[in-house]
Amino acid sequence: MCGIGDVEKYVLISGDPKRVERIATFLDESVKVGDHRGFVTYKGSVGEIGISACSTGIGCPSAAIAVEELSRIGAETFIRVGTTGSLQPDLEVGDVVIASAAVREDGTSRNYVPVEYPAIADFNVTAALVRAAQESKRKVHFGPVLTSDVFYEDVQNLKRWSRFGVLSVEMECSAIFTIASLKKLRAGAILAIDGNPLIGTGKGESEPCEKSGELNEQVQEAIDEEIHIAIQATKILEEPKKRT
Repeated sequence: MCGIGDVEKYVLISGDPKRVERIATFLDESVKVGDHRGFVTYKGSVGEIGISACSTGIGCPSAAIAVEELSRIGAETFIRVGTTGSLQPDLEVGDVVIASAAVREDGTSRNYVPVEYPAIADFNVTAALVRAAQESKRKVHFGPVLTSDVFYEDVQNLKRWSRFGVLSVEMECSAIFTIASLKKLRAGAILAIDGNPLIGTGKGESEPCEKSGELNEQVQEAIDEEIHIAIQATKILEEPKKRT
């Protein structure tokens, strides 16, 4: 269990606990401060900037718990570092998405506010991610994503959102953005494309020794790159404070 002082104001959050361990390797002198019910938490820094990393589990309910509890012990800025399935033909495996907003097709955020309330990423966090990604060798896309409670989503529903220009589908952003907005916190998201559910690639493939979905080498490289971008974004967010 974590308490006050165990987390920094910047927290990189990811559904997978093992990805949190991976994020920790990018930090200076990181230390595990919590491991309870799948919520694995590390505390570290990059230079003079304190950065924590915490897993949120799968879906909005557990992501909401993470944001709620982390914010009570000092977290102020959240950057989701995750994976997502492409809904557009020009978004390929290994590309990166910076989410501008999330379609709220989840149940959790509706328990906070009516569905008409928008789930929008914080402008400053998003701008910092976009700026940090400018030198990336990976193809980076910017726009709205779909947050769904359904891992094996109905393809016809996904096609509908694809026609509306939604870039990709994932399972946590809408709750994270909504709760952060309501609590006057900051949240953004950067996501690696690990497949395209419209054509049946990525998640769900389980052939022996098959490196598909998140195990794809290009996806693994994209995950490392999005971690790097997220950390660079925290440095950008700290720049105004250095000038004062």
